[in-house]
Amino acid sequence: MRSSKGEHGPVLIDFLLHINADISNRVMRVMAEMLPGIEVYSIDEAWADMAGVADPAELGRSIRDRLAHEIGMPVGVGVSTTKTLAKLANWAAKKWKSTGGVLDLTDPFRQEKLLRLAPVSEVWGVGHRSAAKLAALNISTAWELAQFDIGTLRKSFGVTMERTARELRGVSCIGFNEGPPPKEAICSSKMFGARQTELPPIREALAAYVARAAEKLRAQNSLCSTIQVGLQTQLADRNAPRYADAITLALPSPTDDTREILALAQRGLGQIYRPGYPFSKCSILLMNLSQRGELTPDLFAPKPRHGTQQLMAVIDQINRREGRDTVRIGRVPAAPVWAMRREMLSQRYTTRWEEVIGVRG
Repeated sequence: MRSSKGEHGPVLIDFLLHINADISNRVMRVMAEMLPGIEVYSIDEAWADMAGVADPAELGRSIRDRLAHEIGMPVGVGVSTTKTLAKLANWAAKKWKSTGGVLDLTDPFRQEKLLRLAPVSEVWGVGHRSAAKLAALNISTAWELAQFDIGTLRKSFGVTMERTARELRGVSCIGFNEGPPPKEAICSSKMFGARQTELPPIREALAAYVARAAEKLRAQNSLCSTIQVGLQTQLADRNAPRYADAITLALPSPTDDTREILALAQRGLGQIYRPGYPFSKCSILLMNLSQRGELTPDLFAPKPRHGTQQLMAVIDQINRREGRDTVRIGRVPAAPVWAMRREMLSQRYTTRWEEVIGVRG
């Protein structure tokens, strides 16, 4: 756990790799309940805002105990005054068992002690190549990097390494965000379970992919201005006919309406489809994204359908509550012939009662 604002600075919470998205979401929900604010960094890491927390180490232990009890997920907690120091504290919390998985590195004396012990390769933002270049400058520990001349670091490595060194000195250079920035493009694409030569099933697949992409678009409150539709055979199969093509099309006006995006996508698919080829994949890419209210509407563009925003919101709400594809495009069948094969799908024992692992006595 990391806290990036306030007297205590950032906290980094880190948990086991190779977890699934469901467990990750459950861990994040618990942390959101117990912390003033969190920033999800990856599927197994999150920064936490410790502003106003009197004893961050004690709160870290409470979070660790609750996650172990309710979800069975062990976590490491690193607390310090900057994100880079908190990341290093998290590394030490996992490395030395005496910390109990929680390390408060807000005290300057303890910071210096750890910086002198930590290899520079363990510093957040220092990769293998950078570590080798730093070694040529006789920089082998985090402490030596923190004390090195800032101007030389900027000239030799750029502003990112300068920022890292400043963060190791306790100067916060990386802000705290309570959510990831909106994506600049959204893609939805999967391989077909069986190769398709006819256009109707490919149209069904594209409709499903467009619906998923549009759902992601609305989730980040964005609008799409341009789409790209792609279609291809299995290009690695040298014994079968090979073909791949894509077409880019502009929407009349920025929109998040699944129906508008799908109508244009289906038109594009018709232009790149070639009869007789064994197609293995199609894709939809939403591009030129903007946040709702960010652009001035075009006075000459067609007006959006009445009630579009409310309709899409209701569909998304139902699908979140009742399960994906509870409400779906009419073109998409319940059991499509193009669906991915799932014979080797792992059991969903965290979300499906019927798939919970059983033990016989």
